[in-house]
Amino acid sequence: MLFPKADRKRDMCLALAFLTLTTVMLLLPSGFEGRQQGPSERCRGEVLTVDNSHMQQFGIVKAGFQTVDLRLLGGPHAGAIVEAHNELLGKMDMDKVFQVGDTALVVLSLSEDGAIVRAVAQDHYRLDTELLLLGLFALLLVAFGGWTGLKALLSFVFAAVAIWKLLIPALLLGHDPVLVSLGLTALLTAVIIFLVAGITRMGLAAFLGAFLGIATSCVLAFLFTAKLKVHGAVMPFSETLLYSGFGHLNLTRIYIAAVFLAASGAVMDLAMDVAASQNELARRRPNLTRREILASGLTVGRAVVGTMTTTLLFAYSGGYITLLMAFMAQGIPLENIFNLVFVSAEVLKTLVGSFGLVAVAPFTALAGALLHARQTPHLRSVEVVSHNI
Repeated sequence: MLFPKADRKRDMCLALAFLTLTTVMLLLPSGFEGRQQGPSERCRGEVLTVDNSHMQQFGIVKAGFQTVDLRLLGGPHAGAIVEAHNELLGKMDMDKVFQVGDTALVVLSLSEDGAIVRAVAQDHYRLDTELLLLGLFALLLVAFGGWTGLKALLSFVFAAVAIWKLLIPALLLGHDPVLVSLGLTALLTAVIIFLVAGITRMGLAAFLGAFLGIATSCVLAFLFTAKLKVHGAVMPFSETLLYSGFGHLNLTRIYIAAVFLAASGAVMDLAMDVAASQNELARRRPNLTRREILASGLTVGRAVVGTMTTTLLFAYSGGYITLLMAFMAQGIPLENIFNLVFVSAEVLKTLVGSFGLVAVAPFTALAGALLHARQTPHLRSVEVVSHNI
């Protein structure tokens, strides 16, 4: 066998290696930690009083500022009561309004001797609820998947840490977004698939199919981004990034990278579906030929593609449902809508990602057929005759 099935000990060693790598990445500095101005501290704060006298409301939009008194709930200044301003920008997606009893994330600006100079109530404190949700997700995943679920959880954490600690700093430093993203996507694809499937024929077939599907999306993103004249400024906060001292960034290439990166999760899912079905078939019927395993993989791929092609459509349209509602509410014709640059950008994401999703099925089926079949049709016929005798 080219890749014998990993036993539990080797499986655990692989998981331990990636757990160690994840820990090392967490401890590595990103290189952007020192960009904060002056010493600061973050902690929770309980809202004791609220002064809304400087807050004005224009229709549904609030402007001005709130003044809130907070009791600090953690850190070296725990128990201290500070006054903080909550600036309102007149943008509902960014503004927050505090009430008595709320818990806020407070950012304290400190002097050289550690005294509090200024306090800002940045937003409602949500980290505890987010950690609770993450814990519930981890419990469900492990309870249902057992050892495989634990490895899937590890791959989830590894991917999140790698994106934050490797991809984002590399993009900010001006490295080529497409090459960096393609390399990291290949790494994450390998880690996630081999952690779940082990270093086996099934894992290798899934990896090859997924990577070829992602590469297909990358090539198409290159071609059609230029054809549709889509630029990277359509992405949220892209202008903010440029004005923050990163005017050297190529936003269009970052957009291209985002197209195939966004589709890579669904691509891995489909590749594993096809590879797992071929692996199970080859394990139970070891006398199957390459042609038969290929045909079975293509059959499974067609069935899965039938539902998976709408995955990206639902994901992207769900994120822009209010935009679609605004267009319909104003009676804007579809011809105008689909000609807008930011709508064209989402259409490109959806269709190019879906194209790679469809392509991954035959790629994985072909890789699985080449890796699994071990007998020629002649040998299979001899075995069948022998069995009948």
